[in-house]
Amino acid sequence: MSVRSQSAMLAVLVLLAVTQTAGAMAPLDILQAVEDTLNAPADREVHLSMTLVDAEGNTKTRELTILQKGKDKRLIRFLSPADVRGVGFLVLEDDLMYIYMPAFGKVRRIASHIKNENFMGTDFTYDDMAQTDYVKNYTPDLQEETDSHYVLELMPNEESEIDYSRLVMCVNKATMLPDRVEFYDRPGLLLKIMTQTDVRRIDGYLTPHHIEMEDVQDKHTTIMDLENVVHDQSIPDQQFTQRYLKRF
Repeated sequence: MSVRSQSAMLAVLVLLAVTQTAGAMAPLDILQAVEDTLNAPADREVHLSMTLVDAEGNTKTRELTILQKGKDKRLIRFLSPADVRGVGFLVLEDDLMYIYMPAFGKVRRIASHIKNENFMGTDFTYDDMAQTDYVKNYTPDLQEETDSHYVLELMPNEESEIDYSRLVMCVNKATMLPDRVEFYDRPGLLLKIMTQTDVRRIDGYLTPHHIEMEDVQDKHTTIMDLENVVHDQSIPDQQFTQRYLKRF
């Protein structure tokens, strides 16, 4: 190969490298895209079944609904079985959380130190059930990129009240949704793994219909299967209030 040909080849390689670098997504942009995809609908109503599986393989099944408006309003209501029927969980902006237990007939605010406890015997914490604001609470770093996925390491920001030492999020490039999230405890050990599959486009929005949260330390798993999803119904703000939380 002549010197001129070598120079031309080198120029092409440099140009390709510059183009690929310019087109690469920054970690924060990837995380913002994930958050935007999760919060894309103006509002969402979900009817789902939840299965709790213990270390011996015993199961409990629950039925519930989730209402979400934007990224700051969420209401979760248990429909069955009888021992949890009517229990409601309300999430509002500024990390305000409330729970209603019909047996006591009172709405109770969730204190900050309780947000990282398991929610209603599941493998999700109260904060997990409320979490849609990753950009605010985490600093991302791109650990790996493949043809199909970005792998982000998310470190909690100092001002956040996150109880995990870090997350490792595997983001599907085709959907910009996390296929898998690893949660690490304060000592740095793997605590839980969340997987999301069966992604469908409903009303124009990508939504995973099968979600599993496995506690690898306690050998317990929570499975959520979405049965019906409706978007953009103009859900009124009054449904995201303490007064409505008590209505069932």
